[in-house]
Amino acid sequence: MLSDIASVAHSLGITAEHLTLYGTDKAKVSLQALKGKPQRGQLILVSAITPTPAGEGKTTVSIGLAQGLKKVGKSVALALRQPSMGPVFGRKGGATGGGKSTVQPSQSINLHFTGDFHAVTSAHNLLSSVIDNQLVNQQTHLAPSGVLWKRVMDVNDRALRRIRTSAGAATERSTGFDITAASELMAILCLAESLQDLRKRLDRMVIGFTSEGEPVLAKEARVTGAMLALLRDALQPNLVQSVEGVPAFLHGGPFANIAHGCNSVLATRMALAHADYAVTEAGFAFDLGGEKFMHIKCRQSGLKPDAIVIVATVRALKMHGGVALDALTQPDLTALQRGLENLAAHLDSASQFQRPVVVAINQFTNDSPQEIALLKQFCESRGVACALANVFGEGGQGAVELAETVLRELSTECEPNELPYLYAAEDSVEQKLKSIATRIYGAEGVVLTDEAKAKYSLFQKSGFGHLPLCMAKTQNSLSDDATKLGRPRGFHITVRDFEIANGAGFLVALTGTMMRMPALPKVPAAERIEVSEEGEISGI
Repeated sequence: MLSDIASVAHSLGITAEHLTLYGTDKAKVSLQALKGKPQRGQLILVSAITPTPAGEGKTTVSIGLAQGLKKVGKSVALALRQPSMGPVFGRKGGATGGGKSTVQPSQSINLHFTGDFHAVTSAHNLLSSVIDNQLVNQQTHLAPSGVLWKRVMDVNDRALRRIRTSAGAATERSTGFDITAASELMAILCLAESLQDLRKRLDRMVIGFTSEGEPVLAKEARVTGAMLALLRDALQPNLVQSVEGVPAFLHGGPFANIAHGCNSVLATRMALAHADYAVTEAGFAFDLGGEKFMHIKCRQSGLKPDAIVIVATVRALKMHGGVALDALTQPDLTALQRGLENLAAHLDSASQFQRPVVVAINQFTNDSPQEIALLKQFCESRGVACALANVFGEGGQGAVELAETVLRELSTECEPNELPYLYAAEDSVEQKLKSIATRIYGAEGVVLTDEAKAKYSLFQKSGFGHLPLCMAKTQNSLSDDATKLGRPRGFHITVRDFEIANGAGFLVALTGTMMRMPALPKVPAAERIEVSEEGEISGI
């Protein structure tokens, strides 16, 4: 039985005056709850190996770990992203954990929740409509062909990736839709520290260029105040709880393959200010969410993780070793040995940030004792702590070993040193790309297309060349080719284009065939969702 959300807030020391209730099971927390509250907690970052259709369970393990910490008597809170509805109805089918390690109310969280995604969508499209209105009325210096600002919606719809607007008019142009999770406003919401900071970020967004190549900022559209009004409440973190009553701040939802893949800075600060341990995650594998957590979220906010957990499963590692999805229930030590190369790559990457690293072995029913032993032996050979966790089947009790392992690693670590970044802010974009590609992905180098070179030259001349990079890359491979599993070698990363997110504070490098509007699979998850006569939703 879940507690009333006001009681959950009270357990954290958050008073009723700082809550806006959405029923009895979810609430928004005023930013005033951070005033005068030191960041007392230690931050645990959960990432994973390269995802496969076999499943890794990073969110499930994050929730289970927090529940395990609670089981051993620790004060703990979660700080997680909220799901995008597009993938809920598409391939993913939901993103609130699984089994006995979930956040609740899961159906509400997976659907409209507290309206944050709608607020981002509305604010983004308000600016889109005003840009077109000002083009028609000749109230802007923008050239129609120089507009960079697209439209967004929280639905996977490949048909809207490329469209033409104002057909037959003088302002006709090529544009398209991104998914809301890829909107710069979503990234800004997750990186802003206050309403004032949010307004400054909105003002400095680059919406396009004049015919002379001069940048045009969003403040010139004169509606960033209206956008701020739409985003005001959305800036406040959402508070829910896990199925075992662990407080969970769910806020913001940028994807890690096309955006920076981390929950909001404010939600993380809430967790750190009100609990001794804060468990957060970075989207997809360490090469995507983990790298961006360090170079974007931590660099801008000053946050730094005290420990890193890498989630791995025997099933997924066997897929990386060449086993087909329908054969994963059969023990295969040879394939597992090959697949361990993928785990090794992510451990190599994580070690560069000089934090204690723990491997969480997310246990599945068909994992053989010999396979578990081989995985543990591999971690031991590298001097990396590991722990078996059955968080899906046993919840917090199944994560006690993992929780104790993480606590032991934290206790043996002195005060964490400054976070070492893999590139300097003043490095050229070529240097930044090479550092990420070679030191995180294992590539031999980077290739820029002519279009990418031209776009970056435009950004550089406008004074934006110093920004950190947000890599848009497939989540299914360390390379930019989704078919290359395991630990690919002898490859180059191809950057085909750049996009600017000056309000968020980074440049987006588009690699391979990555799109900022996902597509639905042949059989989308939406086909199995139903509502009973009593109003009960099933199939999510």
